[in-house]
Amino acid sequence: MATNTRVFGLDLMRAMAITMVLCSHILWIYNPNDGIIRQLFALFGFLGVEFFFLLSGFLIGRILYKIFIKEEFTIKSALGFLKRRWFRTLPNYFLVLIINIIITISLGYSIPKLGLYFVFLQNGFSKMPTFFPESWSLSVEEWAYIVLPFSLLLLSIFFKPKNKNRYFLIITLLLITLFILFKIIYHSKTPTTNLDEWNVSLKSVMIYRLDAIFMGVLCAWLSINYQKKWTEYKFTAVFIGVLIMLFMYFGMGFLRILPENYPFVWNVIYLPLASFSIAFFVPFFSQLETSVGIIKKPVEFISRISYSIYLLHYSVIMQLLMLFVDKEKTSLIQLHLITAFYLITTVVVSYVFYRFYEKPIMDLRDKN
Repeated sequence: MATNTRVFGLDLMRAMAITMVLCSHILWIYNPNDGIIRQLFALFGFLGVEFFFLLSGFLIGRILYKIFIKEEFTIKSALGFLKRRWFRTLPNYFLVLIINIIITISLGYSIPKLGLYFVFLQNGFSKMPTFFPESWSLSVEEWAYIVLPFSLLLLSIFFKPKNKNRYFLIITLLLITLFILFKIIYHSKTPTTNLDEWNVSLKSVMIYRLDAIFMGVLCAWLSINYQKKWTEYKFTAVFIGVLIMLFMYFGMGFLRILPENYPFVWNVIYLPLASFSIAFFVPFFSQLETSVGIIKKPVEFISRISYSIYLLHYSVIMQLLMLFVDKEKTSLIQLHLITAFYLITTVVVSYVFYRFYEKPIMDLRDKN
């Protein structure tokens, strides 16, 4: 994408998200006892992925909306959209997946459900193996890319809507509702839970998470159809988003609204509420611009390589690094140095990966 077409605020959102994910996995180096720092960094990891989901939904929502409104939406339209998304996401994913397979087999470990990783179903309907754990969110993204355009396509065939704008909104709301209903079904089968089980059996399972992407699609629809209010109320929206987050991440703990005590809140309400809270930040970020190079350039740089960072930072770089570190015999100063080395290595390797693999493939896509 050309530099002059980028939106600084969305780059900032993406850079913040990947930075939060990196912070959460730094915990693996230090392995601190339960405390405020551990809880805060773990929260960063959760929020980072949720920001990615909303941002992804917002971007694909705007793309699909314009295609859907301006032309007859056919199988060619849906496949054209998927082709561009898959050029963006699949080459990186499959190469890093193969690298992870080679590393894991070389270390003598087995890989359960390996075939499912090639079709993004390793966490489709139940918790995934420990292999390549960060890939759980990519399954959510990839299936959202399929579900939305084909929902628009199939229902267009049956109903042939005259008001395509309203129809796009209805489909988006129905999809959000459907995947919240799946959480209700989960709750009916899992009436009690704890945070660890919730994390792997609900939060990280594709079928229960697609509504997070579609919440971003709803933001896209609102940004197009209510442009004036989208601009006028952006600061008010941020204030509301902050209030919801304060309640979720501090107020619920203070009130002891825990998974063990309030399973319905956690199984059904918590994740949609997290998406809802982040949605209030999108109007602000989607309109934020700056011409200050000292701020703009590093943010754009991290944003550009964020996908490579996400794929490489944990299962490849972190896991290999920690093979050579005995945390029990390493001083705190040494752990700080290891952390600095890890972060620098992650950025450098991710840039090389982006520059010589991801970008050439993107350039090839744009030529077609």
